[in-house]
Amino acid sequence: MAEMHTPYASLKKLLSFLNGITAMSGVVLIGLGIYVMFRGAALTRVLGLCSAYLHHVSYLCLVMGCITVLLGFAGWYGATKESRGTLLFCFSFMVIILLVEITAATVVLAFLPIVQEVALEHTFVTLRKNYRGFNEPDDYSMEWNLVMEQLKCCGVKNHTDFSGSSFEMTTGHTYPRSCCKSIGTVACDGRNASTDIVHREGCFPKLLKITKTQSFNLSGGSLGAAVIQLPGILATLLLFVKLG
Repeated sequence: MAEMHTPYASLKKLLSFLNGITAMSGVVLIGLGIYVMFRGAALTRVLGLCSAYLHHVSYLCLVMGCITVLLGFAGWYGATKESRGTLLFCFSFMVIILLVEITAATVVLAFLPIVQEVALEHTFVTLRKNYRGFNEPDDYSMEWNLVMEQLKCCGVKNHTDFSGSSFEMTTGHTYPRSCCKSIGTVACDGRNASTDIVHREGCFPKLLKITKTQSFNLSGGSLGAAVIQLPGILATLLLFVKLG
């Protein structure tokens, strides 16, 4: 009960509450990082370096989230024990995390126009040169098969992308089995490209939509976490000053 009458009791309670909110924002960042890393980034790897930032920023969100959760608990401990050293440590690292979150959000939004402008032609040329087929063990072909099967599309622009490509020259087929609406059927023979057999829509518009969605998720999540953490940072600094 003695703690209730200390000069800093109300501020300590407020800071403990804000540290709980900070820890929750860290959990949100962890969830966001995992979701983008294993959902959107897994499909958009076929865009190459143009979308690699999604994977890197999602990993960064995961790391920042873990650190933020730990800082939330450390801030609560520092407020409870009135430890100026712990509070200074938390304040310093929370400021760094805040700046990284803002930077990450800015980088994500800055790279999005580059994906739109550069990725289409680069991805088209790379597909025609490097794609080998449905059963090929190379990572690139397997990634494209996954994209075409899950997104129900064919090629980058449309189903004719494979005409004259390395794939056609190697197999003699004008499209791979992963372009078919029903893989494994007799009609899916690599030559019959009728609308009831093959997905005619290209994958790039769908990949770009995923990239945009995940980019906005990452930037919005990072900025949202920064806004949530700001009151805790200010309260930590205020208590540190008062304890001095």
